[in-house]
Amino acid sequence: MAVAGGRVSAALGSNLLASGAADRNADATVFVGNVDEDASESLVWELFTQAGPVVSVYMPKNRVTGAHQGYGFVELASEEDAVYAIKILNMIRLNGKPLRVNRSAGGAPGSNPNAAADVGANLFIGNLDPDVDEKLLYDTFAAFGVIIDSPKVMRDPETGVSKGFAFVSYDCFEASDAAIEAMNGQFLANRSIVVQYAFRKDARGERHGTPAERLLAAQFKAREAEASDMSRIRCMDFVAVFAFVVVVVRQKQKKLNN
Repeated sequence: MAVAGGRVSAALGSNLLASGAADRNADATVFVGNVDEDASESLVWELFTQAGPVVSVYMPKNRVTGAHQGYGFVELASEEDAVYAIKILNMIRLNGKPLRVNRSAGGAPGSNPNAAADVGANLFIGNLDPDVDEKLLYDTFAAFGVIIDSPKVMRDPETGVSKGFAFVSYDCFEASDAAIEAMNGQFLANRSIVVQYAFRKDARGERHGTPAERLLAAQFKAREAEASDMSRIRCMDFVAVFAFVVVVVRQKQKKLNN
């Protein structure tokens, strides 16, 4: 379906992506997370045109309420546009919430590629300057490893003014340890910040980063690696069986032809 100027509407783009993730260009697609509930596909579309031509926007909906689920996929015209979108739009506030924009994992509609296991590598960032926002925190602390969720600057619910502290979560303790070692006591926007492990919600007075948490994180990583290995083995077994079946079929066909 052609549209004047070669532009596809947001609604049509949504339908195109919903009909099958395989149809979209994964290299030119970005994942958009932490989307405000009032932000529409059209609004997301218009925002991403700042980075380049948008091909389609897809935001999974709740089947009962019809509301989107807080994340989506945006396909741009080229991989270069996608890279640029990540660079300029990640942590940009939309309706007051900082967007998380990164490379799409190529998941099917309805899957959230941003979901990652919280191993407990959660940091408290204190004595923040009022001008420090989520984007500055992300840009600063992403240098030490993979941040699994948007940094959370705690704000006054009525005024939106920062309370002077925030939380950052990594996917591993190696990253959080490196962030503490490098950033604790350093100046960020004219203030010397405090970087340490956050208190655990389920244990009064105990901070994250305990030996028990680190052991569980190591076990989780080992299970993930084992599962990945098993998946590769099953794939190899399938290929071997398929190849064997092809050989048998060809031999039978040869006998019939003779």
